[in-house]
Amino acid sequence: MAEESRSIAYICPHCRQSVIVQRTVFQLAAAPLEIPCPCGKSALRTELMGPRTRFEVPCVACGRTHAVECDTHDVLHRRALAFSCSATGLDCCYVGEEQAVYAAVRRLEGAVDKLHAEAGERGAFLDEIVMHEILSELRDIAQRGGVSCTCGSREWRLKVNYSSVELTCARCGGTLRIPAATEEDITDLCCKPALQIHGR
Repeated sequence: MAEESRSIAYICPHCRQSVIVQRTVFQLAAAPLEIPCPCGKSALRTELMGPRTRFEVPCVACGRTHAVECDTHDVLHRRALAFSCSATGLDCCYVGEEQAVYAAVRRLEGAVDKLHAEAGERGAFLDEIVMHEILSELRDIAQRGGVSCTCGSREWRLKVNYSSVELTCARCGGTLRIPAATEEDITDLCCKPALQIHGR
């Protein structure tokens, strides 16, 4: 049986090319990992430290490097994890199954193109129309009672970012991030009759 592997991806803030690698679970656990961009100007670093995993991610949205920590079990077993820029709300790194990671990177490439095309005329959101549609769809899902948390709670708070929306469970603090940058984000949300926050 082939060993389980994880795909890790980010977009280089210098040359804007997507960097996607696959590593086995053993490779991730064995030693700290550095994933350089072929241009040589950026590198993602990750290290499994027992129950927690640390990432240092070059961010295409703000140009800085974000340090994030998350649950090692999620890194090794969740279908897809996304880490986002604290300044813009735009994704900056994905970890998970190959197909899910590649699909997420394609969407992020579209959002990054839009981000750089509109540089200098930045409004409240990356795309006002997309954000309006996402919030409208969210309102419809909420009115149907379609938002819940794995902890059992149905109470949540909403935070609107530059290119995403965050739902936070009022009971356990678990969060669900919904991208709001491209037409694909609208299509993706419209396909979901309900939303579930991943509880803590």
